[in-house]
Amino acid sequence: MDYAALSVAVGGGALFLAAMVVLAIVSVLRRPKAPEEYREYSEEGGAPRSGRSAGVDGQWTFGFGPLRGLMEDPSVTEIMVNGHDRIFVERDGKIEHTNMAFADDKHVVETIRRIIAGARRRIDDSSPMVDARLVDGSRVNAVLHPLSTGGPCLTIRKFSRDLLSLEDLRELGTLSEDMAQYLHSAVADRKNICVSGGSGSGKTTLLKSLSSLVPDRERIITIEDAAELRLSQANVIALESRPPNLEGRGEISIRQLVVNALRMRPDRIVVGEVRGAETLDMLQAMNTGHDGCLTTVHANSPRDAVSRLEMLTLMAGMDLPSSAVRQQIVAALDLIIQTSRMADGSRKIVAIAAVAGIEDGEIQLRDLYRFRSDEVDGQGMIRGEFLPVNPQAAAVRATPIATRPRIGRPRST
Repeated sequence: MDYAALSVAVGGGALFLAAMVVLAIVSVLRRPKAPEEYREYSEEGGAPRSGRSAGVDGQWTFGFGPLRGLMEDPSVTEIMVNGHDRIFVERDGKIEHTNMAFADDKHVVETIRRIIAGARRRIDDSSPMVDARLVDGSRVNAVLHPLSTGGPCLTIRKFSRDLLSLEDLRELGTLSEDMAQYLHSAVADRKNICVSGGSGSGKTTLLKSLSSLVPDRERIITIEDAAELRLSQANVIALESRPPNLEGRGEISIRQLVVNALRMRPDRIVVGEVRGAETLDMLQAMNTGHDGCLTTVHANSPRDAVSRLEMLTLMAGMDLPSSAVRQQIVAALDLIIQTSRMADGSRKIVAIAAVAGIEDGEIQLRDLYRFRSDEVDGQGMIRGEFLPVNPQAAAVRATPIATRPRIGRPRST
């Protein structure tokens, strides 16, 4: 045996092993550590996820990063990241600036990718915008540079696990008892209802409340971009649209789901929001025996809601004249409920209007209830009252729900 050669080999192996150990130590020492504010934040963040390190850097690196505490805070309803050092939240309808921050823009992008990974979404230079839904139902939207010139932006609208009833909304001051009874009657009487309002005005919350009033014996199909309507009834099918894959294929639109829902023997169809060509199919469903449908639309007033529905219907590309579209809207819709986020952060139903027909080529609306703002108190809260503005509405509120007459508008002939 050549002991000299063996000695050289062993010595070389030991030298190589020692070099690898030194490199590993240098790598650990050079690894960037979480800033002081992240270390404090992580220590308050609670137990780590299963299978992950309980160390400080683990909390900074995995999951929601510095947003974790905000996701666990029940008072926070929305999280808005306008850049790595500008994080805002919404509490009680009001936006607040926080003292939290990411390390840099790269840290924000990495956090966004971790958040949307579970939703099988991607975001990169070729696709710098993304919409996703988290496992708990929260909605996520992110925009990267160069579309967002001030750095990567992230918006998380947290999912509320509490299903608010109309009685809960009444206690919160969203509507009056008379209005709650009227809406309860309208859902039971299978009125086709459109909830209108701006972003964050409480449209989806009200839609959930109204949908929860549908009797258990009826089959409900919900259609949404991101499934938020977690209804408690037994016979509910929740459908969710699907974006295209990396090759641009496989997209399933809201319109396709609405058309398919008509073949699923629905008693009620609930569309989370109409914002495109699916509006025509929704109106046609309402006009072909599917009474009691519910949907929402972005608009600032019942009158604006009618105009927007008309515009969205024309997006279907059917080259329909405006008169035909208006006939469709009048024949389909019964009620438009207008929601609004007030200056004090509260959400209120500021109007309920019935679609009353067509006169001189224009759709006529009949106001049933209105919110009248009277004053702002010392705490900055808006004070006012909900008023019936139509004798027919007053008659409805005086009649027990079980025996109320059908309240609507004459169908155009």
